[in-house]
Amino acid sequence: MKFFVYMKYYYLLCLLFVSSLSFAQTKAGGYVKDSRGEPVPFANVLFVNSSVGTITNDDGSFYIETEKSYDALQVSFLGFQTQTIPLEKSASLNLEIILEEEQNALDEIVIYQGKTSKKNNPAIDILRKIWENRRDNGIYKFDQYQYKKYEKQEFDLNTIDSALINSRIFKGMEFIFEETDTNAVTGKTYLPIFINEAVYRVYGNNESGKKKEVLIGNKNSGFSDNQTLIEFVKDLYKEYNVYDNYLKFFDKSFVSPLSTTGINVYNYVLADSTFIDNKWCYKIVYYPRRKNELTFKGDFWVNDSTWAIKKIKLAATKSANINWVRDIYIEQDFDVLNDSIFLITRDHFMSDFAFRKKDDARGVYGKRTTLYDEYAFDIERREEFYENNRDQYIEKVYNRDSTFWQQNRLEPLNNDEQKVYTMLDTLKTVRAFQRLYNIGSVLASGYIELDNFDYGPIFSTFGYNDVEGIRVRAGGRTYFGRNDPWRIEGYTAYGFKDNKFKYGLSGKILVDPRSRLILSGGNRRDVEQLGASLTNTNDVLGRSLASSSLITVGANMSLTNINLSTFSLEAEPWKNVNLRVSGSYRTLESASDEFSLAYYTNEERTKTASEINQTEISTILTYSPGRKTAGYGVERIIINEGDYPRLFLNYAVGIKGPFSSDFDYEKLQFYYRHPWQLGGFGKLTTTFEAGKTFGEVPLGLLNVVPGNQTLFSIFGTYPLLDYYEFVTDTYTSLHLEHNFNGRFFGRIPLIRDLNLRELIAVRAVMGSISDENQLLNASTSHPVLFAPENEPYWSYSLGIGNIFKVFRLDFHFRGNYFDNPDARSFGITGSFGFYF
Repeated sequence: MKFFVYMKYYYLLCLLFVSSLSFAQTKAGGYVKDSRGEPVPFANVLFVNSSVGTITNDDGSFYIETEKSYDALQVSFLGFQTQTIPLEKSASLNLEIILEEEQNALDEIVIYQGKTSKKNNPAIDILRKIWENRRDNGIYKFDQYQYKKYEKQEFDLNTIDSALINSRIFKGMEFIFEETDTNAVTGKTYLPIFINEAVYRVYGNNESGKKKEVLIGNKNSGFSDNQTLIEFVKDLYKEYNVYDNYLKFFDKSFVSPLSTTGINVYNYVLADSTFIDNKWCYKIVYYPRRKNELTFKGDFWVNDSTWAIKKIKLAATKSANINWVRDIYIEQDFDVLNDSIFLITRDHFMSDFAFRKKDDARGVYGKRTTLYDEYAFDIERREEFYENNRDQYIEKVYNRDSTFWQQNRLEPLNNDEQKVYTMLDTLKTVRAFQRLYNIGSVLASGYIELDNFDYGPIFSTFGYNDVEGIRVRAGGRTYFGRNDPWRIEGYTAYGFKDNKFKYGLSGKILVDPRSRLILSGGNRRDVEQLGASLTNTNDVLGRSLASSSLITVGANMSLTNINLSTFSLEAEPWKNVNLRVSGSYRTLESASDEFSLAYYTNEERTKTASEINQTEISTILTYSPGRKTAGYGVERIIINEGDYPRLFLNYAVGIKGPFSSDFDYEKLQFYYRHPWQLGGFGKLTTTFEAGKTFGEVPLGLLNVVPGNQTLFSIFGTYPLLDYYEFVTDTYTSLHLEHNFNGRFFGRIPLIRDLNLRELIAVRAVMGSISDENQLLNASTSHPVLFAPENEPYWSYSLGIGNIFKVFRLDFHFRGNYFDNPDARSFGITGSFGFYF
């Protein structure tokens, strides 16, 4: 499981202990059913003589709220008689509304079952006009643009009741429940617990496609120095454009109601027309054609001349295949510039995070409100302006005074939002909260925080392999703050079978923050599984899962004693471009009598050596476009791990002589990984690797095709290969994995309710090993050097993900090379993870 996944859920859980209240005059909620008692999903509900409305959920439930006073509801749906329901109280929350079928529409209901026609439908005619004009609206109409953006992010603990207030977990913190109110979208009681405000200047060039966002102020409740929290919250709520075909939220691609493919997944109804801000607009109501798809329900108003959106509402259907998120609700408003250009002025996004999707389950509201102002166009800026787009820590940005916020807030905080700032400061002094916060911190980071020192990672405390037996480890790192300019990290370990101590120690210092010039070095003496990945570096504290997995397929004695010392210099001359030059010296020796790294030392092949001594200098270039990071110190946290392409190029030179080094060689390695969001078809991840070693080298310096003898699904490995089954000095590898995100399971009755997700993968590798390197190998039994030279080795996998929301099973099938010793033709691996 990736570290960033832990962090996102950690912050959501921590925010349970730290935002906007609305004083509604009229509230209504309940269920809409037909005469047979069956729920009517996607029915229209609105207050009579108003434009305030909503659409029922999959189960027919609804909630609607407004600050004005109304005394009746109007409920309608295709094929049913419209009902007007009087409201006797200002809060009517348990209504059961029965819709009667229209006499002349009974046959139509049987045929269409609520689905609208794709032909002769005026709503779809309007939708086609939107498609034709969407690229000529808003900021896309100008070559250059700029604007001011104010962003407010809030988290609220919802479903507050006496059982929660009186629970032991909140003992000593009861004061936080003094201010609660009801959410205008869901009707649930909530408690504001966190707020973050940010002001940006945004600049863009439509001709080059470049964009620059400059943060000029940031403030939040209780976490003012926590850039990591701020970045994780921002990543949860990525910006989106409702005109796009797909809207990506929580790593899922939802079909936009304005999509050119929308008519295949949505029903559209022309519901109303009126003047809005002196512009004649049509109201289109839309709802899904099928359950369990990543779709919305809602409505939008569109202008009749520019065909631009004036207002739009989107609510994710409850049956959507997404974990931990019970509701998603979006509102966007657009204003007119120069009588024709519609520009977004307000964007409100709300999500309801919960472990269960039941209405009575407690959760956390995440809300983001973004306001836009001070638009300006066609102010030219040089290309250098956009190229200088490096993240820098400017202390004053996070310490703006009250005058700044009074001048730059595009809407004022209400009374209760202001109280959040003082509430968390008070809460942090409560010991009960401190204990809960510390527990969450340990689970998220894996470290126990002490004074200027973190102990851990605790998840590496115990391990097992056939050489060391049971292995225990203790370690830690210096930690003075998130932006430490230097850091020292180390560990010691002990194996109860080989009765040996191991250790590792490294240090790094940030010399220049602007170029991120970093000096680092260290030493490690340990037992390691070489060949855990094709493309590798001399990471001084790195250790593969293959070296300490508690459960494996068969015995693994092919481990190596390694003594590695490194010194590195790295820099980031351009954003997300990293250049690293390092020197290393290592000794490699078999850790087991049943495994040999021995090689011949003379041409007559009469003398052998069992230990490799090697000095190496490497130059590594890494390019990660789209990568987002948090922190400005010597170490940074990657926010969007797995969501961006990564290109890696390594040129290494082995030097014979210095420090008794044994071999001269050159090594070239290339790695390219790219995740592709394919809209409604899911996510495809492609990985290509290639490499070649020039010169004569022994087994310990060759490229081992990474097998996997564990029962865990490890990306980049070949799960049906044993360690050292294939060894190469020249290789090419391709790995394709596609996650359909439940596209097919979601259309199978009974199975679709399980929200399972189907995956497929194909792996292939081809390589060779020279005769000279074969002759250098002095091993007489294990391993025997063999490369997939005649034809590529390949395998394929079928996977089922999202089992109980946290587990994935992969079924692997070997494609060829069945005659290899102990070849496995079938295998099963699994993995745990918390994913949306």
